[in-house]
Amino acid sequence: MRLCAIGRPVMAIVLAGAVLQSLCGKAIAQVSQEVRVVGAVQTPLTLSVEDLKAFPADKIATLTVRRKVDDKDVPSTLRGVRLTAVLERAGLLAEDHRDWHHTIVVAIGTDGYRVVYSWPELFNTEDGADALVVFERDGQALADREGRIALAPGHDLRSGPRSVHWLARLDVRVLKE
Repeated sequence: MRLCAIGRPVMAIVLAGAVLQSLCGKAIAQVSQEVRVVGAVQTPLTLSVEDLKAFPADKIATLTVRRKVDDKDVPSTLRGVRLTAVLERAGLLAEDHRDWHHTIVVAIGTDGYRVVYSWPELFNTEDGADALVVFERDGQALADREGRIALAPGHDLRSGPRSVHWLARLDVRVLKE
């Protein structure tokens, strides 16, 4: 097989990326510029940071979390749109009025990381209602290490496992047997 069309320098970069990915065990993330809402929704959406900032003020919230900075635990304020507000704008596409009982939302980052929320958890608990599609940390746009758009759980005891940096997609799925 000849690789002349690609060229050796380009092929070396591609191979180096693949080796780095296999050593790290995960894909190298791209900074997210927008989030798509797809799946079992009435209106699929593609939302940029500007679109998120344009949501009505009552749909935008802040959440104070703790994070490590220089080995110190410091408060940090996140600002974003309630996940439920984004999902309400898209609307659940339900064949049966009880479909919401067994609907999930899979939040997916550009690196392939995925977390799952149940529809009842989001719309029927305070913790779910406080989950945010984040576009700002401490009054500044999110840094590249988080993407321009991220997802932060409302009040999980350990927020890390259900935080999604580089949020790219919210996939709404109705689970049927």
